[in-house]
Amino acid sequence: MIRSILSSAKRFLGRQLGLKPFSAIDTLGDAPLCDGPRTNYAGYMTLFESTRNKSFPIIDSFENRMGAAISTKWIETLALHTQIVVKKSELNYQHGRIVYTALRHRCERLLSNYGALTVFETGTARGFSALCMAKALHDAEQAGQIITVDILPHDQAMYWNCIDDIDGKKSRRELLSPWDDLLNSIVFNQSETKTALVRLGLNRIHFAFLDASHTFEDVINEFNFVSSRQKLDDIIVFDDVTPQTFPGVVEAIECIRNTHPYDVEYLKADEARCYAIATRQR
Repeated sequence: MIRSILSSAKRFLGRQLGLKPFSAIDTLGDAPLCDGPRTNYAGYMTLFESTRNKSFPIIDSFENRMGAAISTKWIETLALHTQIVVKKSELNYQHGRIVYTALRHRCERLLSNYGALTVFETGTARGFSALCMAKALHDAEQAGQIITVDILPHDQAMYWNCIDDIDGKKSRRELLSPWDDLLNSIVFNQSETKTALVRLGLNRIHFAFLDASHTFEDVINEFNFVSSRQKLDDIIVFDDVTPQTFPGVVEAIECIRNTHPYDVEYLKADEARCYAIATRQR
């Protein structure tokens, strides 16, 4: 409540004085995603069933090749509460499978008793991919911590455009409470990504998932932050590598592929969603 009042006061003073917004966080308001349930229980379940029944042979092949796959039941349950939303574009939560498998593969290539891994993520949203990565560490019995950044708050009750909205407002912490056993390995940061890159005291990043702002400049900025803290075999996964929707992401990854020591593999789930996995070569 206090956070909401202060945020509203800042926006009011900014408008009265003709000032620019203090930050993206200050402009969120009480309902950054929606102001109530976007459909009913049956509506969300219809979306869920149509999404979970789609096939993705390229992602299946990737899992087989890497020798690791997330539990179907586990990811479907998580997706129902964090990825099934009402929007114009097709729903797709295959990035959860990809980050799980890629991180498990990274863990398998480590020497025994390597120590804790540091995983970095931009674009937390509801916490779906962060939990998938936490699950990978858990299943690999690998110590590690996931640092994830987003402008959305973690402890403020709000509507998330998901099936849980039917029960009323929840904080992200409450939304993810059924997976409480994995939350101890995740550090949630409410911050603009550019600010977080300056403030976070990370010396090493073994694995990263970049899914924040999709401009060329922002992707390169995030990549530079991560790559300067990586070594041989470390991995960066990029979401939304789709030319017709996010040309800036595609251009940034082509630039990275041509000018940095990373091998880049593209995974095309469908016509509307493609991903890239960049593995450090030296």
